[in-house]
Amino acid sequence: MSERDRSPPDAVPAAPAAAPAKRGGGRGIFTLSLKGRALRLLTGREHSRAELERKLAPHEEEPGQLAKVLDDLQAKDFISEPRVIESVINRRASRFGAARIRHELQGKGLQAEAVAAAVQSLKTTEVERAREVWRKKFGAPAKDAAERGKQARFLAARGFGAEAIGRVVSGAGED
Repeated sequence: MSERDRSPPDAVPAAPAAAPAKRGGGRGIFTLSLKGRALRLLTGREHSRAELERKLAPHEEEPGQLAKVLDDLQAKDFISEPRVIESVINRRASRFGAARIRHELQGKGLQAEAVAAAVQSLKTTEVERAREVWRKKFGAPAKDAAERGKQARFLAARGFGAEAIGRVVSGAGED
């Protein structure tokens, strides 16, 4: 006897929950509150307020609800602009130049003054960081102009400035 045959003829199937979110490997279905979704995002990495607004806006059920949740999280210091900046710099500085990091920070919707200050602090170590990235990728000075161009383009794509690229590729400023 099938499941359908056992149910009473007048039984109405239960309606699915609104906007279910599957978690836990499919063991169950439940919906996360807006605050729960925000906290889940924040457990993975630091997020700026603008990032959370962008990611959570589709889940807002009534106007103003998202702003209240984010205000509450910010008041409890779960959302912190300085921590976002520090996190990005710690994760990216060893592989990317100041221009690339500036672009990433700006994309997170952070205040321009805070981004400028962070980028300025990165510029002091730009040549050393570019040299280390260059060493890992190439390891030896370029033999000809074509190879120097290739090395320079690689460093430029990583967001390093022209001065740092010139010093690293030409071999000037070696320790």
